[in-house]
Amino acid sequence: MKKVTLFKGDGIGPEICASVKKVIEASQADIEFEEFNVGEAEYNAHGALIPQEAFDSIEKNHVILKAPITTPIGKGFRSCNVLLREKYDLYANIRPAKNLPNVKSPFDHVDMVIFRENTEDLYVGKEEKIDEDTVYATKIITRKCSERIIRAAFDYALENKRKKVSCIHKANILKMSDGLFLSVFQEISKEYPNIEADAYIVDNACMQMVMHPEKFDVMVMPNLYGDILSDLASGLIGGLGFLPSANIGKEIAMFEAVHGSAPDIAGQNKANPTALLLSACMMLDYLDEHQKAEKIREAIYKVLQEGKVRTQDCGGNATTSEYTDAILMAMS
Repeated sequence: MKKVTLFKGDGIGPEICASVKKVIEASQADIEFEEFNVGEAEYNAHGALIPQEAFDSIEKNHVILKAPITTPIGKGFRSCNVLLREKYDLYANIRPAKNLPNVKSPFDHVDMVIFRENTEDLYVGKEEKIDEDTVYATKIITRKCSERIIRAAFDYALENKRKKVSCIHKANILKMSDGLFLSVFQEISKEYPNIEADAYIVDNACMQMVMHPEKFDVMVMPNLYGDILSDLASGLIGGLGFLPSANIGKEIAMFEAVHGSAPDIAGQNKANPTALLLSACMMLDYLDEHQKAEKIREAIYKVLQEGKVRTQDCGGNATTSEYTDAILMAMS
């Protein structure tokens, strides 16, 4: 029995966590969850985003499934995601964006995987107040972190029979920082002669994604661009409710939906659990439970293709519970 640390999160987190637990149990995957309350409520109650017992669980189990956690804007505590990524050096944020059956989207040929460097760039959170009207933020790009995320992207392409890796950068302006990332990409690409390699300035990449998404296969980029472009990619496949992600380090891996905690619909049984379900499938693949992951995916695809049971965010009126029950029925 493989033990997984489960963070129930804030807002809609507990609801979609309950959905995922039911589906994984129905798949008969060899998984047991250790559950913890984390996030804003935990912080307000006990002064810490994540209790020590939860950290102990992570360091014992090495795998985390995490529901969305609220991060205050402009004040308050730091992002729980950033904290975990830094603490456990979860350097590779992998976000696959692929069209799903019968989900309305602007395009029907999207199949891209974004590799986002997860530990540096502006997300180090180093800001300095120079005076009342001036703040400096520090952008950090290193050869070490650039090499490992770029190599991870090429290795993924090789292992998954992908044809191309695209580097996204702003080296025309940020000649030293993004210039370093681009030069490392160009060096490493020579080690993979059977995989096409190209590069896009980030603003051009955004335009091409919304005009010709079929140009992109595997994409690799620094932290900030990865955060922005993966949200853009979700819009190409129907929204954030359908975008899963993995955060992979040398010893520990965390799987989470990309979307936020949606406090406006929390507790109303309206949330779409698909992104967290697909993230759980990525987790099952990571744990070598490939057949169980595929069983869940096929059930999700079947329910979406039939189109009879849809949550409100994709044009239906089904509750979270009704949508979950439809997936369970498709698995039976």
